[in-house]
Amino acid sequence: MNIRQLFQQHLAQTSPAPVGLHIVRAKGNYLFDDTGKQYLDLIGGISVCNLGHSRPEIIEAIAKQCEAYMHIMVYGELIQTPQVAYASALAAKLPASLNSVYFTNSGAEATEGAIKLARRLTCRPHIIACNNSYHGSTTGALAVMGDEYWRNAFRPLMPGVSHLDFNSSELIDNIDETTACVILESVQAEAGIIAPEKKWIQAVKKKCEEKGALLIVDEIQFGFGRTGKLWGFEHFEIEPDILLLGKALGGGMPLGAFISSHERMQSLTSNPVLGHITTFGGHPVSCAAGLAAFNLLLEEQVIAKVAQKEELFLSLLKHPAIKDVRSKGLLIAVQLDSAETVQTVLNRCLAEGVFSDWFLFAPDCIRIAPPLTITEAEIRQACSILLSSLS
Repeated sequence: MNIRQLFQQHLAQTSPAPVGLHIVRAKGNYLFDDTGKQYLDLIGGISVCNLGHSRPEIIEAIAKQCEAYMHIMVYGELIQTPQVAYASALAAKLPASLNSVYFTNSGAEATEGAIKLARRLTCRPHIIACNNSYHGSTTGALAVMGDEYWRNAFRPLMPGVSHLDFNSSELIDNIDETTACVILESVQAEAGIIAPEKKWIQAVKKKCEEKGALLIVDEIQFGFGRTGKLWGFEHFEIEPDILLLGKALGGGMPLGAFISSHERMQSLTSNPVLGHITTFGGHPVSCAAGLAAFNLLLEEQVIAKVAQKEELFLSLLKHPAIKDVRSKGLLIAVQLDSAETVQTVLNRCLAEGVFSDWFLFAPDCIRIAPPLTITEAEIRQACSILLSSLS
């Protein structure tokens, strides 16, 4: 059997028709398949590879840490320099109330940990989440996911979750003394890039404070400069009680985190002891890679160029077939007339060497989430191919 047959037979599949490209190499902003064909990457591993692929500095950090040690003990029991150094670097760039980092393996696990932390701190039963939200696919994260199509097949799920509309007064009205937390994305990604109204999200935060509930802000897709600021919540002048990170956090390696105050995090250490535990969370190699990527992101001032690149995309993405374009930094949704049209256009783009995708709750939208290092020439190339594919 060839590798495609082995892929289909021995690797658990996530859809009936995966893209199925056999990528053998990735460099900069490009992917290369087994025939040598190159593809301009407009996905960046779903907002993971913010600095592109195979950065030598990140590879060097990985190699250096592998030589020192890889896994040595369950998370939290031994002092591991990469974990401490990265947590300290993150805390230095976050509000003072977000100074304690719990590293996980993924963003979904960060969601799980944050839910446990909120319920442990408040001893309350209810969680408010948003319709069309996405926080991961593990059982607890699935319960707060805002779409019944994905939830229904796996019921019964964690009880006590209410789903209300993003930007709605109804959500604010439902925050009360039984609410443990409100969990929402700084910008709704899988809904097709829906930003919160600034006054609305500030009102959510204020109501949480009044009622003693915690505000969990999911920055898994929008953190690390994708919006044009280091953290998406900075656009709205709020501070989360618990922050969720993932994707770009690991610099291409698997890593997630939930972050809160030292005082709050201490609640997981007793009654019961080991209130949250993970074997591989905060793997030292992942933390070394993430720290190297974080330092590059800051040193090279990549974020300062995001707004200009966003504007270039928006100026070029004009075509009678495009119904709408929504963006927040370099995460852009290009809305067409149907999901079927999107799939047709994506296939045409792929044939012309541009790799893109769609959104879970907005399948009529093309996803553009390139590495933040994409150049002006590459943006023009990508848009030219996309527009010709529409025709």
